[in-house]
Amino acid sequence: MRIPRPALITTAALTGALLLAPPAASAVPGDGGRANGRAEGPHHVRESGRETAPGAAPATRTSGLPSALTGPAASRPEAGYPRRTVLDAPPVDPADKSVKLGLAPYHSLAPRLNALQKLGDRVSVEVAGRSAGGHELYLVTVTAPESAGEAREQERMRELIENSPARAAQDRRIKSSYKTPLFINNNIHGNEWEGTDAALKLIEELATARDARTRALLATNRIHINVTANPDGRIAGTRANADGFDLNRDMITASQPETRAIRRIAVDKQPAVMLDLHGYVNGTLIEPTTPPHGENYEYDLFLKNAYANALGMEKAVKDLGYTPAKDGVEPPVIPFRDQEEGWDDWPPVFTPQYMPFQGAVASHTVEFPMTVNNRSYDTLPVEELRRRAAINTDIAGAVMRATLTYTLDHRTSVIADQIETFRRGAAGEAQRPVSEETVPGVPGIGPEDVYTTDFPRAFVIPAGSGQRSATAAARLVDHLTANDVRVERATSGFRVNGRAYQAGSYVVDLHQPKRGIANVILGEGRDISADVSTMYDISGWSLGLLWGASVDTVRTVAGELRVPGRPVTAASPTGSVARHGDLRLRLDDPKELLALNSLLAQGVKVRRAADGAAIVPSSARRLATVLAERHGVVFAATKERGTTVLHRTRVAASVTAGEQAALREMGFEVVPVSTAILNAGFDWSSADVLYVSTGFQYGTLTPAARTALDGFLAGGGGVVGLGSGGTALNSAAGLLPVTAVAGNGDANGVVRVANAGGAITGGAPAHTFVYGPRWFTALGAGVRTEQSYRTGKLLVSGHWRANESGAGGPADAAGRASVVSGTSASGAEVVLFGTEPLFRDHPKGVFAQVGRALLGAAG
Repeated sequence: MRIPRPALITTAALTGALLLAPPAASAVPGDGGRANGRAEGPHHVRESGRETAPGAAPATRTSGLPSALTGPAASRPEAGYPRRTVLDAPPVDPADKSVKLGLAPYHSLAPRLNALQKLGDRVSVEVAGRSAGGHELYLVTVTAPESAGEAREQERMRELIENSPARAAQDRRIKSSYKTPLFINNNIHGNEWEGTDAALKLIEELATARDARTRALLATNRIHINVTANPDGRIAGTRANADGFDLNRDMITASQPETRAIRRIAVDKQPAVMLDLHGYVNGTLIEPTTPPHGENYEYDLFLKNAYANALGMEKAVKDLGYTPAKDGVEPPVIPFRDQEEGWDDWPPVFTPQYMPFQGAVASHTVEFPMTVNNRSYDTLPVEELRRRAAINTDIAGAVMRATLTYTLDHRTSVIADQIETFRRGAAGEAQRPVSEETVPGVPGIGPEDVYTTDFPRAFVIPAGSGQRSATAAARLVDHLTANDVRVERATSGFRVNGRAYQAGSYVVDLHQPKRGIANVILGEGRDISADVSTMYDISGWSLGLLWGASVDTVRTVAGELRVPGRPVTAASPTGSVARHGDLRLRLDDPKELLALNSLLAQGVKVRRAADGAAIVPSSARRLATVLAERHGVVFAATKERGTTVLHRTRVAASVTAGEQAALREMGFEVVPVSTAILNAGFDWSSADVLYVSTGFQYGTLTPAARTALDGFLAGGGGVVGLGSGGTALNSAAGLLPVTAVAGNGDANGVVRVANAGGAITGGAPAHTFVYGPRWFTALGAGVRTEQSYRTGKLLVSGHWRANESGAGGPADAAGRASVVSGTSASGAEVVLFGTEPLFRDHPKGVFAQVGRALLGAAG
């Protein structure tokens, strides 16, 4: 058993009274855009000198917004503060789910932020991007006014901290004058609302307070607030955004515009401290976490600050006076101190677990205690919901103010620790394992908390014949640079440890300030199955293995790493078209599938080669040239004629949001289906293949729906099945004679596979992703193994144990078929996956297996 850790009593915790007392009356509209029970119309603030506070920057309008910041920050990060943006209010939406809770609906935010900017010269608003549903993302900065020259000096110091940390550590100007960046992220889960409302109250308090402590806070800090990270979900009352994605599982992939906006804020602002506001765990849950801890962190520096700040937040919540007997509010919980396992900071998919890689030395998930979403939202009286929401808003405000207090009181050491994080990376120094000696004052540290890694010296993404896919390599390089990883492109050939590389190869030297995120992206990861019994979410994610590019790990180098190269901010173009003859398009990458589907949609007659590649006639060279330039794909010369004619494939899909996004990324025409849709009557003439992973039960189809589906299958319609949903359909409909075996349902990670080649797995990587893995035994006549799990060391990184019965582990899966295909008795072409090749729109390098399967199953 893990021994509960005693609380650490620090001066900061004892002096952690709220930084500010809430004002007696609100100076901005507080009724969520409603007056006297009637909805107000759109609120526009005029652009004029009379409405601009003294010393304020001119206001800008929001229009033609890109995905990155708009307004002065977009092109001039050194522009002074305040930076005014007059926001256009969206139409009033009475159906906004926030209204029932007495919270601010999304349509009220723009008018309130416009009014807050007019309260003085401390509040700036910029638009950080748009959500998947098209709603603006509002980034508020609260700080003391800065002239353009002062802002330039702040930017100089920020860049020095990252790029020359050893010099920054000696810079007296940084110690005396650098403003600590602090980031508060709210409402990333749309139906966890209250952080937004607490943030609005905090902004008003900071804008109007005149006490010396607030002035000192704003003179020495920039407070950046993402008012709602998920406006789509806030409006609809859903955890996910409009595209169905859980944004707090997307940070390392950044498939969604909201997470890309957060990433841009992290890179540009370089926050040293961060809060992410959630619900609902009673009592209030305040990270730091239980083991395992992310092995790429400078965890000694992080734990020192995160634990101390957690204690201050805990005290602030307790000081509100809520009790179990009176209010139903249990005491706060700090998992690091109070729990053994199950709430970890291992994967970089969560926002607070991503932030340390961009310089945060304290970042926290905070979970409010009082449930107001899901069943509670639908069943509890409005009065009770509003009571709970008010408590949650109070608690959110308390942890925000406590964090401001901690950051103010520890400004010098917080920035010093951020500098030290970057300095260790740049110097290539070893990590310091946490212990009571390395993190003095934090009690209860044990060997179960020690997670470190031996950083490689470098990674090389080879060019030419050493690269599996130039398209995939370019995508990976662009992703690295978007995460602020330093990448160089070789200007001539070079050798590392006796291996030769061509000019054009990319090199990621791990002696760089943000080595942690570089290793997270490119490294294989770690098998932690033996370390803990349970994990909160996924445990493996290697983009180096799963994104389709070849990545070589350089463990050590004798002497200096010398590569003739230049830094890049984006990958070089990769698209090309052979000048003569028919063309061969490898279908190993989602962009290649996208190019193929574009050709098919334009009526080009494409044939399939035996290994699954596409043979494009020379007559389509002009179209191919456009697609090569647009998507970075290669059309090579070929004399192959191909065999099967490929057709535009329409997919009836009962799948997750991530899978649907991946299908559309590959250019497939997708028609969502489910058991209910089929029972209501579905026109099967609109589909060529049925793809099922979830939300489909063959046994609950009506007789008419089952007859229609059986007719589709008998008429040449194909089936691609994945996971429990796909294998259940196969069994219930009697498609392929196989036995599907389910592994541990919690198992997930990167695994080694052997590909049979051919039309489905020809050219596929030697690794794939699993979540609740399955495999196939007792393969009947005519069933072909397209891919199998490797024997020996199967799991590369992640968490996969046997079930309590001793079955379902990697030893049982080793050598078994992971992907099978065949023809059913009705004549339907069927492919079954026991892996997760489209998981959360993440493992890009194995998307093509599903794309190829769909093309083949469609006939």
